[in-house]
Amino acid sequence: MNRPENPAAATLADAARAVAAVLAGQSADAALAAFESSARRAAVRAIALGTMRWYLRLQPAVDGLLARPRALGRDVHALLVTAAHQIEYSRNAPQQTVHAAVDAARILRHAHASGLVNAVLRKLVAQREALFARVDEDPARRSAHPEWLVAALQAAWPQQATAILAANNAHPPLTLRLNPQLRPAQQYLQDLACAGLSGRPLEGIAGAAGPTAISVEPPVPVAALPGFSEGWVSVQDAAGQLAAPLLDALPGMRVLDACAAPGSKTAHILERTGGLELWALDIDPARLERVAETLSRLKLSAHLAAADVRRPERFWDGRPFERILVDAPCSGTGVIRRHPDIKLLRRAEDIAQLAATQLEILGAAFRLLAPGGRLLYSTCSVLPAENEGVVARLLAGEPQARPVALPAAQLPAGAVPCPYGAQLLAGGAADTDGFYYACIEKTTPGS
Repeated sequence: MNRPENPAAATLADAARAVAAVLAGQSADAALAAFESSARRAAVRAIALGTMRWYLRLQPAVDGLLARPRALGRDVHALLVTAAHQIEYSRNAPQQTVHAAVDAARILRHAHASGLVNAVLRKLVAQREALFARVDEDPARRSAHPEWLVAALQAAWPQQATAILAANNAHPPLTLRLNPQLRPAQQYLQDLACAGLSGRPLEGIAGAAGPTAISVEPPVPVAALPGFSEGWVSVQDAAGQLAAPLLDALPGMRVLDACAAPGSKTAHILERTGGLELWALDIDPARLERVAETLSRLKLSAHLAAADVRRPERFWDGRPFERILVDAPCSGTGVIRRHPDIKLLRRAEDIAQLAATQLEILGAAFRLLAPGGRLLYSTCSVLPAENEGVVARLLAGEPQARPVALPAAQLPAGAVPCPYGAQLLAGGAADTDGFYYACIEKTTPGS
């Protein structure tokens, strides 16, 4: 007779599968997509992301109890670390987690390892304080970050590095972008209260029609947000909401969003300014579909093209753009609190390669800019090599490129001025993600 499934064990097993998939090289989004239709989706997601967030602290503690950690299969090792997360960070009784993990080993078809799982986790419970005390002697392990990233943050932001590491391990806020043309802020705050949610406008993020950034507690699925299907609000961090006002597109302009997916910034540009001829590109057709879905929900339209801005012959009609947004692919080191898998997937050697790609994209986009036009460069990185370093290289190689100061009044509290542009760090006074912005103008030849 088959034993009835233990729901806690099944959830733990699914979370361990997701963690194992990330360790094999998948993104967390891809790994968790397998559980989208599961009734356990929310719990699996919370446990898996929590494990990824603290993996680099948990894994050394678990490995300290194993004679040959590398000899374990990936699923079993992921299960041990996932269970360790529940023991260390959840409110569950430790012994309850141990029992669930033993059953989870069977669900994962590793019944032969159930005795090892039981023994290792019981030791972890008994020796927990001493084990983590040894792990925490190493600052990188204590903060659950790779050593290379800790070193890079300390070099770039010596005064803020500790706060950045802490912010990366915090749970991110749910921040909405309100379209005040459809629903005034005060009215929407009342809508949230009627739905049992608490909302507050974030200072320094507003448009002509009023505040646009609203922080919501507690975080809820988008389907539970008042007016989401009607297009009143979109989910977008406050830092991302700076792109449209800083780009400053005006009615009648021809505008290019060169790396548009998933479409939040594209939509915000259109919401903020009517009468634009806006082109939205993305190199990945599947990701461009997300742009189309976003615009459809918000009843907006743009010219969409699955294309690489570095190959303009495949989409460009030869007419220059007066505004260009380059939200370049980057390391994502400013959004680790939302994507903790970055700590496990990103490598130090990736940064130079990303910076080279960013410069190619930026240079290609600049060549499509009309004289007198402006380009806004942005990343969700906090590493200068991807930010002001890329802008400096473009300025050195393009005689018509001129840096333009960002309006201080449009930047939230805590934005750090850079030689070119400004950097927002994760958390900070405005509790934003980490973002970089710089504005570049194209002068007329010979001016």
